[in-house]
Amino acid sequence: MVEIVDRRETERLVRAIRTAQASGVQTALATVIRVRGSAYRREGTRMVVREDGTYECALSGSCLEPTVAERALSVITSGEPLIVNYDLADDLLWGLGMGCSGAVDILIERIDDDQITREWLTVLDRAEKAVQITPLSGASGRIIVHETGTVAGTLSDASVARMATERAHELLREARPNAHAGMIEGAEIFFEISVPPPSLVIFGAGHDAVPIAELGWTMGFAVTVVDVREAFLSAERFPNARLVLAHFSEFANRVVVTPETFVLVLNHHTERDQESLRFALSADAAYIGMLGPRARYEKLLSGLKADGFVPRPAALGRVRSPVGLSLGAETPEEVAVSIMGEILAVQRGFDGGFLEGWAGSLHRPVEKRLLARS
Repeated sequence: MVEIVDRRETERLVRAIRTAQASGVQTALATVIRVRGSAYRREGTRMVVREDGTYECALSGSCLEPTVAERALSVITSGEPLIVNYDLADDLLWGLGMGCSGAVDILIERIDDDQITREWLTVLDRAEKAVQITPLSGASGRIIVHETGTVAGTLSDASVARMATERAHELLREARPNAHAGMIEGAEIFFEISVPPPSLVIFGAGHDAVPIAELGWTMGFAVTVVDVREAFLSAERFPNARLVLAHFSEFANRVVVTPETFVLVLNHHTERDQESLRFALSADAAYIGMLGPRARYEKLLSGLKADGFVPRPAALGRVRSPVGLSLGAETPEEVAVSIMGEILAVQRGFDGGFLEGWAGSLHRPVEKRLLARS
């Protein structure tokens, strides 16, 4: 399972750090580096703490933040990194009544205005794919490995640096690498990940697309809305989306759909829906959600077949028709929750069912959860 750090949260984090730096306010960064058992957030989750004790973003469901902020103040003063452990099940120790059953380790570091820090903030700001290598023990220094192959920084141990860099390159070849700590040549290394936001392309700019686009953006997606009707494509209706005015004959040159793209087809127009479906299937999109009843989708497939287009079975297997979770959704806003809920489940490898009665980890994908149940 991949922990996906939300794009909006990362934007808040970077903005808070840069605002503090511009004002001369010292800060510390708290990062979840290890999780054992059940916890609210996963590895790679970050929070910035200012010198006055205020903070931005969250490491838990509001349980840990005050005590982490307190520890961060000493790090801001001393400049010495600190790893703290919190046993979330020990209510006698913390008196917080968290109700979780796991433990988390959190790395707290003062944010200094050095070259590597500036470069990593730029990586996060631009949502570039890169890995930051931070030793937790056995070495010192930091390294940033970019998807382009560029490497910045160094570690005190050359052998650890070489092997950790090789591991970072392996992670960058993965579609969605996850942040984690691991042992390299006797040194414990934390691999922090930056990845571009997932892409959501919506064909059709009708009234039902508006809440979907907004919810998709809120959930961290890079949203594109495509329509042939210029009047429907306005910044007022879609303030956080890239708008593409294009006839379906122009899709190949105007619309980017890759095997990692999530696609929704909701033109409410037979020919445009059919051609949008053809385009998404040809591009092997990761997910294709078809609004409307199953019979309508089958009619669109028949139309494509009559036109000589026979999709690959693997591509058809990524189509969801009808789209969304079974919530009894009726209003456009409810439909948006249903659709984006399904997309989130598919993206993270979950089945989207009820959690009631489940006693295992809430963060493992469906195949591991089903295995644990058997």
